[in-house]
Amino acid sequence: QVHLQPWGTALLKPSETLSLTCDVSDTSFSGYQWTWIRQAPGKGLECVGEVTPTGGTNYNPSLSSRLTVSLDTSKKQFSLTLNSVTAADTAVYYCARRLTDYWPHGGAFDFWGLGTLVTVSS
Repeated sequence: QVHLQPWGTALLKPSETLSLTCDVSDTSFSGYQWTWIRQAPGKGLECVGEVTPTGGTNYNPSLSSRLTVSLDTSKKQFSLTLNSVTAADTAVYYCARRLTDYWPHGGAFDFWGLGTLVTVSS
């Protein structure tokens, strides 16, 4: 059983930087993609970005200029940094493990963390 636990900033003001980290237990990072997903109020799930075991990244093109996703295997963590947030970045953010590298539509997610609500408000 793999446990994913996201944590980080919950309340931000516009133009601030969102930082989230996902702690990963009981698994090897090899062979999987490590992904951030979000769901804005009243909207569907949206892939934000993901990192591979070798440090390669895939980013949602609409966010790529503001986004960094990184992996620290020694700490068993992967992280998201999103700069210059706006109200449109308000969402529940999830971390997940992806079985394949079919970005962003195919590929199954076999383990998810509980969502963490991020609110951007002045």
